[in-house]
Amino acid sequence: MDQKRYKRKIYLEDKPRSEAKREILEAFTLPLEIEMIPTSDALGRVTAEPIFANVSMPHYHASAMDGIAVIAEKTYTAHEQNPLQLKLGIDFAIVDTGNAIPAPFNAVIMIEHVDMIDEETIEIIEPATPWQHIRPIGEDIVQEEMLFPQGHILRPADLGVLLASQQLQIPVVKKPVVAIIPTGNELIEADSELSSGKIIEFNGTVFANFIKEWGGEPRLHRIVKDDPEKIRSVLLEAADNSDIIVINAGSSAGSKDYTVHIIGEIGTVFTHGVAARPGKPVILGKINEKIVVGVPGYPVSAFLALEWFVRPLICRYLQIPEPKRQTVTVKLGRRIVSGMGAEDFVRMNIGYVNGQFVANPLTRAAGVTMSYVRADGLLVVPASVSGYEQGEFAEVELFRPLEEIKNAIMFSGSHDLTIDLLSSQLKRVRADMKIVSSHVGSMAGIMAIRKGEAHVAGIHLLDPKTKQYNISYVKKILAGLDVILYPFLKRKQGWILAKGNPLGIETVTDIFEKKASFVNRQKGAGTRILFDILLEENGISSEEITGYDREMFSHLAVAAEVNGDSHGAGLGIYPAAKAMNLDFVPVADEEYDLVMTRSFYESESGKLLIDIIQSPNFKQQVEKIGGYEVVEKAEPKKLV
Repeated sequence: MDQKRYKRKIYLEDKPRSEAKREILEAFTLPLEIEMIPTSDALGRVTAEPIFANVSMPHYHASAMDGIAVIAEKTYTAHEQNPLQLKLGIDFAIVDTGNAIPAPFNAVIMIEHVDMIDEETIEIIEPATPWQHIRPIGEDIVQEEMLFPQGHILRPADLGVLLASQQLQIPVVKKPVVAIIPTGNELIEADSELSSGKIIEFNGTVFANFIKEWGGEPRLHRIVKDDPEKIRSVLLEAADNSDIIVINAGSSAGSKDYTVHIIGEIGTVFTHGVAARPGKPVILGKINEKIVVGVPGYPVSAFLALEWFVRPLICRYLQIPEPKRQTVTVKLGRRIVSGMGAEDFVRMNIGYVNGQFVANPLTRAAGVTMSYVRADGLLVVPASVSGYEQGEFAEVELFRPLEEIKNAIMFSGSHDLTIDLLSSQLKRVRADMKIVSSHVGSMAGIMAIRKGEAHVAGIHLLDPKTKQYNISYVKKILAGLDVILYPFLKRKQGWILAKGNPLGIETVTDIFEKKASFVNRQKGAGTRILFDILLEENGISSEEITGYDREMFSHLAVAAEVNGDSHGAGLGIYPAAKAMNLDFVPVADEEYDLVMTRSFYESESGKLLIDIIQSPNFKQQVEKIGGYEVVEKAEPKKLV
């Protein structure tokens, strides 16, 4: 097939997501298939028809207690002043819980209310009432009663009810088979050797498990190269052998994005592009009566598109409603800007601070999988809204249980690798707790404390006048608030450089004179403030530094940018350089402190956090990293 005929499709549609979804649901005409399966294997399956009980439960009159079966009417004269004696086999029978009640008895007296006179005789002082402590036939299930309607998702207890009613084989909806086709010349399997320009294919596995979770049967195809003939062939094969087709990548407008053209040739294209970010370059079509969904290659875009368009198809086929996430109203810790005309799906971290839920956006880049993994929820900004201001309230869909979010410690401020260790140790001590961190820089961390949007902030701000860390900034910005400045770490800041330090960089002057490609931190970060002080002390303007405006939000991100660039340089902490196997030239010893309100410091959560910081286990873990020292027996710094 001539690849030249597939001209790049530059423009994508901006079709509303709801309209695109409606179109494919209307075009989805897959006939329902039913299969009979053993009841014991039916957990999570969906009933295809109403299911009725074959037998009653119990199917006989059963004793509900250990005791004696009697004829109630013959016990009416029993009284404390007139004990009544009964004879075994004539007036009563001994029964245990679950035993059948022998005729003609119609009541059970608990063994605790019976006095044994001898082996044949008992005495009672209270009368029985007809059918007391007896489970009548059909008390739980009545024969021919409808147990479950069609479209019911079977739970563990449901299987017990089915077996108790002697339903051993049940009709369930056949799982729709969903073909998953990963495409791209750059893709390799996870066990392959990595090389520049090659990407591990993992979307397919994620898709397969989403589809399992939603009730479908995934079939993951091997990687298909960007060749029109191969893509055409695999799509036609999938249309014959599956119920729904998902093809990953090739849905945009690149020179190798053939998918939309091929679907149009062998089938029908309903949509190419929806008004949503991320996830815009979606293809929705039909091949041989099978719906095909082309999702973008970027992971977050792909995951969202799968939820928007594949999950509804599976639910429609299974005859079950689409699941809805729990929502919560949050106060926004940062401004969120959105372009009009398209929905924005913003991944959020959420914490519970001072009696209210506070949320901060994670990176909005469509290729950052960890932003989806770490997110507590999803803020959907409608197409008609241009965004939200900091401090406004909005509704967020939750990815995690609300209680888990409530128990989290909201951490803001400067990025440090030990915070993840601290969170891990916290979770070991309290399985229901964790730290949710937002790497926004030291100044923004202090402001988060001021606005009541974080429990703790990590800061390392050097005052150029006093040469002290943190105290002057906290006193000035948090004036009037009762706060604690807790000494946490001593750590080394230094130049992060390519292996072997090919430029021979030792000082900030070397950065300038040797035209190193500098990787900076964001405004307000303590590391950036230190760098600016070094520039000022050496009479160097920021405009003279190549890459000064190139900002990263963590030390690891700085190290990752330097890695592989022989002219690269950044300022950061030793563990970040170590993690990337880079050179490190020490510049300064700094104090990394924690800011928190006194009320949090004295709370159960605050005390637990401090106990973990001072624990031998945590200190040992920190020391293993290198370039760190936990402050021993720390006491809050004096702020007055």
